[in-house]
This record gives sequence, structure tokens and C-alpha cells, in this order.
Amino acid sequence: MTAYHNAVSPTATARPSALVQALREGAVAALVMLGLSFPILLFRTDQGPSLQLVLTPRVGLVATLCAIAFAARVLVHLNAVRRERAAAARAANARTVAKGAEAAPGAVARIMGTIGVPLFLGMAITFPLLASLAAGSLNGARYWIDLGILILTYVMLGWGLNIVVGLAGLLDLGYVAFYAVGAYTYALLSTTFGLSFWICLPVAGVLAAFWGIILGFPVLRLRGDYLAIVTLAFGEIIRLVLINWVELTNGGAGISSIPRATFFGIPFERGEGGFAATFGLPFNAMHRIVFLYYLILVLALVTNAVTMRLRRLPIGRAWEALREDEIACRSLGINTRNTKLTAFSIGAGFGGFAGAFFAVRQGFVSPESFNFLESAIILSVVVLGGMGSQFGVAIAAVVMVGGPELLRHLTFTKAIFGADFDPNDYRLLIFGLAMVVMMVWRPRGLIAHRDPSIVLKERKAISGSLVKEGNG
Repeated sequence: MTAYHNAVSPTATARPSALVQALREGAVAALVMLGLSFPILLFRTDQGPSLQLVLTPRVGLVATLCAIAFAARVLVHLNAVRRERAAAARAANARTVAKGAEAAPGAVARIMGTIGVPLFLGMAITFPLLASLAAGSLNGARYWIDLGILILTYVMLGWGLNIVVGLAGLLDLGYVAFYAVGAYTYALLSTTFGLSFWICLPVAGVLAAFWGIILGFPVLRLRGDYLAIVTLAFGEIIRLVLINWVELTNGGAGISSIPRATFFGIPFERGEGGFAATFGLPFNAMHRIVFLYYLILVLALVTNAVTMRLRRLPIGRAWEALREDEIACRSLGINTRNTKLTAFSIGAGFGGFAGAFFAVRQGFVSPESFNFLESAIILSVVVLGGMGSQFGVAIAAVVMVGGPELLRHLTFTKAIFGADFDPNDYRLLIFGLAMVVMMVWRPRGLIAHRDPSIVLKERKAISGSLVKEGNG
């Protein structure tokens, strides 16, 4: 009787299966999406022929989003169940799994080193040529080369912020302030004193690094949320100063007619003395665009090379120790004040270099180009790529910046969401969705593994649970 009672006990019969529970949670997620979509997405405001407000229903879009939310929640729940079962299996076979865990990072590192990084670098170097061949001409590849310049700019910004966030573990939400300092430095020096880009570039980096030190002093004792709030306020202060200091920055109107960069003194102009005439080439306005592409590529590679070199120096190891445990750093005699200041200043310096390039590429700067959204995008690139991973940051920049542009050219999105669908209108939604997916699927970022900065005698794998950025 007792055995029969245990077999049909309410606890055993009341527990739903994993699939049933997943379907229930998916239905709840679809209802939540329906409730959120009703006031925001269900109706689109249009202007009628008599200038009256017309509400155009978009039932198909809302139904599609609800279906996506349902499917995503079901998959997330089933994936969580699978992970729980896998964890139970690993606990039962801890010794075997431990051996496999030690071998896995080495395999990943070999794949990244032999295939991933050289392939990415090769594509970056030959991208203008590949785009020209695909478009049929250099002029036809203008859009794709401009997109490549934008992606590389965010790669460089991501690598600069990775020093502060990924290596030193200091959450910086005001990184766009240093970007603005570099841009306005070149804009003011070039338009006021007529200095060339090559003279203003190091000056912009030095001034941005100086402002990084100024930011670093007030936040030496802050960490976590408090540090994020102060850095966010610093970024907003810089933006408001640019808006209100009209005598210097021209306020909200910005600075226009910024001189273009030259090829070490040779302008990209038609006629004698120009780039085309000097090298015996037919004049083409695309020469300047290709030059800007390779210029930002070189700046980004220099940023990466300096960062990788610093990681192997005592200051780089001090950054990583500070990220893991500040109290332990102090007990070991590491000067945490200087360590934080160097992280802020060096990261800010690279942001200043990128800002100077932004000014020379656009030919116009204004405070609206340096709002909080830019800081959020750069931080998203670092977090999604994997904090501390240079290669992961580059991949994340390609996905986050180039993704919406590539979706615009895919016709199936218009067939699903309607002919008027433009992914750029949902850019923030895509950012949020990408963050949620990454936090569920790979909470340590796309590339959670990287090689140790320094190895004693032999290379050993470190479990991802022991370090904040992943396998070590």
C-alpha cells in the first residue's frame, strides 16, 4: 500500500514535464509581449490627407513578435533544463569532466590563433578590394567601405574601453566623453590654427588621456554601481559643456568645414600636387575614402598591439589583479591608485585618437554625436565580445554595428515584418535583445577564453568559475 501511495503521490503526478513547463512559460512570454506591444507597436501614427492623425494597425508585426517571444522562451527553458541535466552528469563524473575541461581551452585557443585571428585580419586588409570586386567598381563600393570604416572605429573604441572595463574591471559609462575630447581637439586646432591632422592626432590623444586622469582622481574609492553613476555623469557634463560653451565650441551648431586629412602632406585633390597626379593615377574621389579606411585600420591595430604588450608588463598584470580582488592587490603592495589612473588615462587616450579620426572623417562635429547612446554601444561591444578578449570585441563590433546594415539588404525581413520595415528603427530593441540572448546563452561573452598574460614553465587551463572573464 505504501509503495502504491508513493507511485501515485500528488507530488509525483503534479510535476509537469519539461516540455509542458516550457510551453507554459512561452505562453506567458507571448502574453507579456502582446501587452507591451499593444500601446507601442500595434498602431502606427500617420498623417492623413487633411492633416489629421490616422492610426494604422500592424497586427501582423505584433503577431510575429509574440510568436518570436513564445519560441524564444520555450528554447531558453529547454536549454536551462539541458544544462541542469548536464551539470548533474558532470557532478557524477567529476574526474572525467575535469580532464576534458582542461583540454578544451587549449583547443579553442589553437583554433582562434590558427584560423580566427589571421582570417579576420586578412579580410580587414583586403576588404576594399573585395568590396570593389563585388560591386564592380571602386565607386560602387563606397557604401561598404564607409561601413567598414564605421565598424573599425567601434573596434578601436571597444579595444580602448576594454582596458578600463575588461582588464582593470572599472565600469565606465562615460567613455564617449574622451571620444568627444579627441574630436573637438582636432576640430578646434585645425580650424583655428590651421594645424594638420598628423600634428593634432597625438595632441588629441594626450588631452583625452589628461581628462582620463581628471576623471580617475574622484573615483579612486568607488567601484561597481557608484563608479558607473559617476562616469555616466562625467560623460553628460562634457556633453553639456560642449553645448553651452558657445564661444569655444559653437554650441549645438557644432563645428563645420574641418580640414581633411592628407597623405603625409599630399592632398586628395584634382590637379597638380594632388595624390593622383603625384603617383600617376587617374583622379578618383574614392582614393580619400580608401585612405581613411586604412588609416583607421592602422590606428586600431596599433591600439591592439599596445594593449597586448601592456598586458604582459607588470602594469597589465596589476590591472587584471585589480579586476579580480582590489583588497588582495593592496595586501600585495600594488599601488591601486596609480593602477586605476593608468587604466583610465591609457583607455581615454585611445578614445581621443578615435575621436580625432571621427572629426576628420565627418568634417563636422556636434554635441549630438556624443550622447549616452554611443557609450552604451561601445560598452555593449565590450560585454558581448567578452571582457578582456580582443578578438571577441572585434567580432562583437562587426555584429552590433554591421548587423543592422546587413539586415537592411535582406529581403526576407520585409516579407516577415512588412515592406516598411527598417532595422535601424529598432536598433535599441536589437541591442537589448542581443544583450538578453548573450546573458542567457554565453554570459561571459562570445569569446570567454583567452591565453594567460604570463606563463610560468607550462601553460595550464583555469576553470571559468575562478575568474570573472572566463577560462583563463
